[in-house]
Amino acid sequence: MLTEHILQRLASIVGPEHVATGTVDRITHSFDATQQQFLPDVVVHPGTTEEISRIVQLANEERVPIVPRGAGSGFTGGSLPIHGGIVLVLTRMNRILEIDPDNLIAIVEPGVVTGHLQKEVERLGLFYPPDPASKDFSTLGGNIAECAGGPRCVKYGVTRDYVLGLTVVTPTGSVIHTGGRTMKNVVGYDLTRLLVGSEGTLGIVTQIILRLLPKPEARKTMLVAFASIDGAAQAVSAIIRGKIIPTTLEFMDGAAIDCVRRAARIDLPLECRAVLIIEVDGDRALLAGQAQKILDIVRPLGVLETRTAETAEESEAIWRVRRSVSPSLRALNPHKFNEDIVVPRSRVPEMIRLLEAISARYGVPIVNFGHAGDGNIHVNVMVDLDQPDMKDTVRRVLDEIFRTAVGLGGSVSGEHGIGTAKAPYIAMELEQPTLAAMQAVKRALDPNNIMNPGKIFPPDIAEHTGCAASPPPSLDPYHA
Repeated sequence: MLTEHILQRLASIVGPEHVATGTVDRITHSFDATQQQFLPDVVVHPGTTEEISRIVQLANEERVPIVPRGAGSGFTGGSLPIHGGIVLVLTRMNRILEIDPDNLIAIVEPGVVTGHLQKEVERLGLFYPPDPASKDFSTLGGNIAECAGGPRCVKYGVTRDYVLGLTVVTPTGSVIHTGGRTMKNVVGYDLTRLLVGSEGTLGIVTQIILRLLPKPEARKTMLVAFASIDGAAQAVSAIIRGKIIPTTLEFMDGAAIDCVRRAARIDLPLECRAVLIIEVDGDRALLAGQAQKILDIVRPLGVLETRTAETAEESEAIWRVRRSVSPSLRALNPHKFNEDIVVPRSRVPEMIRLLEAISARYGVPIVNFGHAGDGNIHVNVMVDLDQPDMKDTVRRVLDEIFRTAVGLGGSVSGEHGIGTAKAPYIAMELEQPTLAAMQAVKRALDPNNIMNPGKIFPPDIAEHTGCAASPPPSLDPYHA
């Protein structure tokens, strides 16, 4: 527990109404989407960069862990206060400070909800492309911490591609500015890119300069049903080779289609074993030709059926098929382990076949869907943890999934981050010198290891490099 002296100093910085030590407030900020739970000592709601700077200076002086938090919607434990201390909730800092149509930028605070920014810029004919599934409640600060992606990244890229500059409070309480308002800036190290995706371990973002684009005039949505996942994967590569970059290329495998069939009426051919949802955007006059070219490209690859939406309602009906997957999973088993591996897109069918083999070998259902355009597969291991020895089985299954993805030239995480949940697996992908370089950066910026300690680095690495270790890998599932 924190001393009364520290609590009083926190109250003097932000006001007593923005400091919470009650059980309910602490429990509310003790968990995220992983359902792991670690109770903080205090929850603080700052309102300015200056307040955050003073809070961090105090935490560094007193060697108190400090954990920045947005909406708490992360899937890997990045915002969990695993060593207690101060949870710094940034949702009060939720202002859009400027939208500049002439220079195509927006300046925002970290507590702005992503979907809210998108709506506001679209009113002006502008466009902020990153679209994580959580965009209606996740905050831009959290998106930056995790370098969030989404379906549109195959054409538009991920969060880091839209961050031009940051205001950041460092782990010692200093305020720094990285990047700026211009597209070109090569002065010094690229600290902006270093901080995006650092999961709050290197500093607290308090202001963000984002790049915007002109809003596409129109979009067109298609659904293509395939006889095999191989045909769907070949279609993805063929579309890209055809010099068309769709806005989205989403896929569902046979197991996902079966789940949706059991849960709801789905009008797809019975022999369908893969679905691609393809969307293109741009000038209205060009979209019909682009859509037809895509259908001509994929037709020889085992296509069973195609649909092209002509209205917003028809487009919504197509996307409803994709959104039906997650709710339908609860019919399989009560507990879900949701992972987001990545492989080169040409190796998606191989990865799916290997996932099917893992599923058969361990006797657990594995359902796959995700972003085919960039090889990002959302792997859902569905189990009943009340069955004997199931936790050990899940550990073996997850270990094999991650090793298989890395073996195919992929990654253990595409957009969910590392946090605590994937820290034990990071050494599968990064060799020791690379991890040591990352640790050196952490030690240089955070000499007392107060800033979101215990995240990203695996326990054995952390133990030997002076950073507090992550907790043991948790098997708390996401409930389907």
